[in-house]
Amino acid sequence: MPRVKYRDSDIALMARMMRAEAEGEGKQGMLYVGNVIVNRAVADCLDFKDVRTINDVIYQVQGGNYSFEAVQKGNLFYNRARSVEKRLAKQNLDYWRQHPAKYALWYFNPYAPCPPTWYGQPFAGQFKNHCYYEPEGGTCDSVY
Repeated sequence: MPRVKYRDSDIALMARMMRAEAEGEGKQGMLYVGNVIVNRAVADCLDFKDVRTINDVIYQVQGGNYSFEAVQKGNLFYNRARSVEKRLAKQNLDYWRQHPAKYALWYFNPYAPCPPTWYGQPFAGQFKNHCYYEPEGGTCDSVY
C-alpha cells in the first residue's frame, strides 16, 4: 500500500522537484528529498495540517514564498520528468524511507556545518550538502 495516494501526474511532479533540489547529490540525495515530500503529505501537524497531496506539498506557500525554492527559481523544475527520477519518486511514494530523511519534514543547504536545530526542530543527519530535520518528539506523531 502506498504511503500516500497518488496519480501518474504526481509521480512526474515529484520527480521534477527531486531532480531540481538534489540532482547534484545523485539518486540517494534525490530519494532523501522525496522522503521529505511524502512526509509532508502524510504529516498532520505543524505547517502541514492542510497539505495532503503531492501537488499541495510542492506548491505550498509559507511566509509569502513557495516552500521549495525550485518552484520559483529552478530551471530544472520546469523540465520534463525523466524516467530515472520517476522511478525514484515512485519508490518514495510506495515504500522507500531511510535515515537521515526517514522522518524529516525539512532540509536545507546551509553552505556551512549543519546547525543542531533549525527553527527549533532537531537535526536528523546530513547527506552531502543537505541537512535534514525532523519534528521534535511528540509534535508530529503522524510522521513516525
